Amino acid sequence: MSLSLRDLADRSGVSAQMLSQVERGETSPTLAVAAKIAAGLELTLSQLLRLDEGRHVAVSRAADRRQSRRGGHLIEELTPPLPGQRADVSLHVLDPGATTGGAADPPMHEPGSRETTVVLAGDLALVIEGERHELHEGDSVTFDADLPHHFENEGTDPTRFIAVIAAGLRRS
Repeated sequence: MSLSLRDLADRSGVSAQMLSQVERGETSPTLAVAAKIAAGLELTLSQLLRLDEGRHVAVSRAADRRQSRRGGHLIEELTPPLPGQRADVSLHVLDPGATTGGAADPPMHEPGSRETTVVLAGDLALVIEGERHELHEGDSVTFDADLPHHFENEGTDPTRFIAVIAAGLRRS
């Protein structure tokens, strides 16, 4: 899950200033504030505080996965929200004529993030920094995800693709 401080503030009810202070280690949150932060991250307080680290396997059941729709773009999170997780895997379905990265569907990746996308069905175009890359079923692409980019489906059928986002791995 890639959230800005402002996004997390909106989701948790904790001010962006407080979140920033906690992130920088300038203050420790009360249990009530930590519980709000956990809820905003879709975690239990135990997960946030890493009290349940005895489990080394996390199964994500199809019926329980988090989904969201932004215009003609369906996103299904395949990885469960685990504390300290540095990679996120998601399944995307892009309707014919739909584009990701619009005003209602901005890419949200932290600096240094890298993305690998695999096209499962249909055709997909990646536009990154104005350069267009045509992808077809079975093709994959890896790129610096913190650069301005979006995907387009100019075909007549929905396009299905998997995206793997690895956070903060690229070296400057």
